[in-house]
Amino acid sequence: MLVLGIESSCDETALALVDDNGVKASVLSSQADIHALFGGVVPEVASREHARLIGPLLDSLFAKADLGPDPWKRIDRIAVTRGPGLLGCLLVGVAFAKALSLAHDIPLIGVDHLHGHLLAAGLENNIEWPALGVLISGGHTHLYRMESPVKMEVLGRTIDDAAGEACDKFAKMAGLPYPGGALLDALGKHGKADPHLFPRPYTHNDNLDFSFSGLKTAGALWLSQHPETHFPAGESPARERLPLASQELCDAAASYLLAVAETLVIKARRAMQSFRPRCLIVAGGVAANSVVRREFETLAAERRIPLLIPALSLCGDNAVMIAQAGWHMAQAGRHHSLALSAVPRGQAIPEDWQETL
Repeated sequence: MLVLGIESSCDETALALVDDNGVKASVLSSQADIHALFGGVVPEVASREHARLIGPLLDSLFAKADLGPDPWKRIDRIAVTRGPGLLGCLLVGVAFAKALSLAHDIPLIGVDHLHGHLLAAGLENNIEWPALGVLISGGHTHLYRMESPVKMEVLGRTIDDAAGEACDKFAKMAGLPYPGGALLDALGKHGKADPHLFPRPYTHNDNLDFSFSGLKTAGALWLSQHPETHFPAGESPARERLPLASQELCDAAASYLLAVAETLVIKARRAMQSFRPRCLIVAGGVAANSVVRREFETLAAERRIPLLIPALSLCGDNAVMIAQAGWHMAQAGRHHSLALSAVPRGQAIPEDWQETL
């Protein structure tokens, strides 16, 4: 079965083809340079860029995949991110997918973006069920009990700021350009973490939810008290200026990231008390962070279970994970009608699929 995946939830426009053997082809265009001018994603700009790019990217995907003179005869399903995400951005992808589905009479599948992130770990690894899924991104921090590729239960979620947002905001306040999370990780690699410098927020309770607003406030307070540590300005690319950063800022970056990672691990360890997972999945953009990876490696070794993390290229938003999730839904006999709705961040993804074709 060959599945076309379409992703347009935020500032990456991506398409991919996945079949029974894995990834057949993938293309992606990032808008990071555009939004860096504004210090963050501008939804209207992002949706217009998706509309401009998505058609040419499909042509590029087909050229790369070499499906023959009529590629539509080879495609069995069209999977698209329906949410969560920025509504205008989601609508571009969903409308494009609906048009292709209608024009070529190919069944349509709406994919939960967060499930796609988690299932990306299964592209190069064998997921053993049940699994504990830890989804960490700029907009979401969720814990899942994963019973199968199509059955997942949310155990905990962020009640305010997500882990990735907390990292990006600290980086921005420190003078790092957008997107700052990866640069913060690079700074932290040159620092020594102080485990007492920043708090482990919202952990003195017995639930599985997250709140990183307190950590963000603590980071802002520290930076306001140490203005001399701010990242040096300049016209050269930020990565070229990393060696100019003060040791104190590098130490603070390492300490801040350790606080984020240990907070995530505290809640993940607590989730393991409610059931015994056979593997641990860590996914999403923040799963690319070296400190987060190290701390979860320690947890997995402690529990003697495999740790599965998608390849670095699949941690951020991409269409491979959407096509992969769509493939699993198709195997379960699920599809959607053309009434499929886009679901913005903050709203639940409805279980409105149809079971038979």
